[in-house]
Amino acid sequence: MTENLAARAPATCLTRMQERMLALAIAVVTANAYYIHPIIGEVARGFGVGEAEIGLVPALNQLALALGILLLLPLGDFHSNRRLCLIFVTAQTLCLLGMVLAPGLLAFTAASTLLGFCTIAPYLIPAFASKRVAPARLGQVTSQLTAAVIFGILVARVSAGIIAEHADWHTVYVWAFVCMVAVTALLPVAMRSDVTPAKQPPAAYGALIASVFTLAAKHPDMRISAAIQGLNFAIFTATWLALALHLTSPALGYGTDQVGYLAAVAAISIIATPRLGRWADKVGPHRARVAAAVVQLSGIVLYYPLGFSIWTILVPLLLTNMVGPTVDVTGRMTLFALAPEIRTRLTTGYIVTMFLGGALGSALGTAVFDAGGWGATCGLLLAMSVGVLTLAAHAERRWKQQQE
Repeated sequence: MTENLAARAPATCLTRMQERMLALAIAVVTANAYYIHPIIGEVARGFGVGEAEIGLVPALNQLALALGILLLLPLGDFHSNRRLCLIFVTAQTLCLLGMVLAPGLLAFTAASTLLGFCTIAPYLIPAFASKRVAPARLGQVTSQLTAAVIFGILVARVSAGIIAEHADWHTVYVWAFVCMVAVTALLPVAMRSDVTPAKQPPAAYGALIASVFTLAAKHPDMRISAAIQGLNFAIFTATWLALALHLTSPALGYGTDQVGYLAAVAAISIIATPRLGRWADKVGPHRARVAAAVVQLSGIVLYYPLGFSIWTILVPLLLTNMVGPTVDVTGRMTLFALAPEIRTRLTTGYIVTMFLGGALGSALGTAVFDAGGWGATCGLLLAMSVGVLTLAAHAERRWKQQQE
């Protein structure tokens, strides 16, 4: 009876308003990890620490996020996605309150790290929605929720820079806390549903977690795609954290609001990613990923010569932000060719690796800038980009050999 209801109801279960509310919730929840990007120099000065030390805040947040996805996301197979989202979004709200009230860097870092661990709602909400929309609208709704992630990152970086310039960095997290309180109140309505999915027996949780590693060991193509996206996300985090330190340094003297405005170039991702995704459908994900990696490398080569003016640096930023998400999209596409019953666990391993890469980029981006300035940072970004292209080309060769 429950299965029949679940089969019939999705076409009318979620209203368009609920879909928009879920997208808004994803954007707000995602934003929490990215407010620090344009204001990291201000936060460092506020706590009286150096660039390398403050880099641990976003690095530990990304590490905790990866661990949370690994340990908490599989719970969605056993428990209500709605209940889990309500619990962990509430926990995130409390963590942000802890960041607002933190008396020092240690407490601030601890609250930020726990916040990252609890950030699984952006990955549970699409699963919740997919069971409650008509099959003909699944792609549309999934794209809407994916775009919400990019929008959340964009708004976080722009708003953080503006707020910090006109108030202070502490006010940024007060704003983030207020937004999360609103989402916490909104989510029960947005996730209200008449569909009751069939419950899975709450057993073998340990075996389920272990199977993520077992499947990764059996599928080298997944490991390669995960490594590519890990490096790709490391480039993203290292770029924006080091760029904020570089542009707000005494040598250049730009304000955090100008860094925030610069972050708006990420809007090109919202426009370009769906179009490049359709192109990848035509030419194949492996070929499209290599092409995206080439464009990304071309942009990174320009970071140093064009990196001393907020206007000239727009050129490489536009290039890298245009194709960076496509590297991720094409990586996920390579997983879709594998058996449906293992895709979720393979995706879990993929996302965990991505955020481990983000943590690496956060730590290295700030530490390398602290040690050698913008030139050293550009060298780091170039090395990681070469790694992305090398692995993408290797994956394409493997795929061609398998087709012969």
